Amino acid sequence: MNSFLLILLALAVFATLGALAIGLFAFAKGGEFNKKYGNKLMRLRIYMQAFALIIFAIAVLYQFGGNH
Repeated sequence: MNSFLLILLALAVFATLGALAIGLFAFAKGGEFNKKYGNKLMRLRIYMQAFALIIFAIAVLYQFGGNH
């Protein structure tokens, strides 16, 4: 796998994990922060997760496509 794609995939996974962790913390705590940012954080998690899956698919296609 191309090292650039591997680094990009790792960043996308950690960004997804960060958005998930902050969103869950906000949900568990409740209050004004959750009302203001809870839905936005979960939506951000979905976008980051989709980005990670796209990068993963590109990496797999690159690896098995013979474009070494």
